[in-house]
Amino acid sequence: MNKRRRLTGVITSDKMDKTVVVEINRTYIHRLYKKVVSSRRRVMAHNELDCKIGDLVRIVESKPISRRKRWVVEEVIHHDIRSGAPEISQVESVQ
Repeated sequence: MNKRRRLTGVITSDKMDKTVVVEINRTYIHRLYKKVVSSRRRVMAHNELDCKIGDLVRIVESKPISRRKRWVVEEVIHHDIRSGAPEISQVESVQ
């Protein structure tokens, strides 16, 4: 395994061509105040795996692909059920 950073996040936007926005949420305890702090970071990642909004993905660091893209979607950990085609029960209720 190489030394590239790997992060896990949720896709929040897929409106661009071969690019997705991945939101990485992190919670930690503040050193001084001992409070639970949550932070989020949004990065753009190159998408060749046809990921959709809501999918949990692992992204890996890469060479710069464009001005704001420095990450590539490595694998889809979990597909979001709501992002796919409508379920059978929804189709039957419409007809």
